[in-house]
Amino acid sequence: MSTESPQMSAATREILLKVRKMVPPMLEKFHKGQMGRVAVIGGSEDYTGAPYFSAMASAKLGADMSHVICEPQAAQVIKTYSPNLMVHPLMRQSSHAGTSETSSSIAKKVIDMLPRLHVLVIGPGLGRDIMMQDTCANVIEAAKRQNMPFVLDADGLSLAQTRPELVQGYKECILTPNVVEFGRLCKSKGIDINKVPDGKGAEVLAKAFGGVTILQKGAKDYISNGEKTFICDVEGGLKRSGGQGDTLTGSLATFLAWRKAYLERLWDHDGELSEAELLALAAFGGSALTRECSRLAFVKMGRSLQASDLTEEVHVAFKKLFEESTSKL
Repeated sequence: MSTESPQMSAATREILLKVRKMVPPMLEKFHKGQMGRVAVIGGSEDYTGAPYFSAMASAKLGADMSHVICEPQAAQVIKTYSPNLMVHPLMRQSSHAGTSETSSSIAKKVIDMLPRLHVLVIGPGLGRDIMMQDTCANVIEAAKRQNMPFVLDADGLSLAQTRPELVQGYKECILTPNVVEFGRLCKSKGIDINKVPDGKGAEVLAKAFGGVTILQKGAKDYISNGEKTFICDVEGGLKRSGGQGDTLTGSLATFLAWRKAYLERLWDHDGELSEAELLALAAFGGSALTRECSRLAFVKMGRSLQASDLTEEVHVAFKKLFEESTSKL
């Protein structure tokens, strides 16, 4: 394994060439915010790293503005990690809520921010506290009314598991389960994963959820909306440290923001990519980028690799996958 060109199949190489088309050029006419306003909702008292890694990946990939919406005690810590992120202490755990605060009243403060945002990531560091979960459920309902895309990961996936109606049939949603989370989601839908043919799991689960996009993480990443499935086999690293999935959710969010810019034709392009195809390509782009970050970080750090090492490779991985000539891919 080297730091040279990433290893992948010819099929993956062809899909990445399509993903490149949704990457906006750097133009003088753009102004702050047009290339992505992303918010990560999570960050509880015990978990401050995950929302930081997600929001920072979004920023380093190229989103103009990256927000973290979290619990006040988490906010104090996350603000010390980087001055580049905008941190909003709007969430509340049950034990920290005021007597007059409810999940609805807390959610309203977050919902009031939605017009300023393009994409949500819900789940990193969220925890299982009922007030935090209920608040996110309210925010999801509001995001759906505004047709806003969102990514569910980590404890955000428990909402899809226990309250499937929140995401059922909503095609602007991406779920990013690991092997354990995938099993739980399948069980919640009555799917016996032992009876699902190899490579068909993401497709079957996506159909069960009515066409949401499933990004099933593993040795290869399977991305499916139930009708079409992509397989991302960009070589990754061999260390499975916690927090690598947060780089995925943050990069996914930036690609989704670029999708919006593409659809709004903020730059001249051929317009050949449809809204649905762009969603799949955004998921594929996030998967490929995260796997390349993992590979590059593992080459440098080996067994000592940590989630923060992936953060430092986001720009390098982007250049290798989306800016170097096609002959080098």
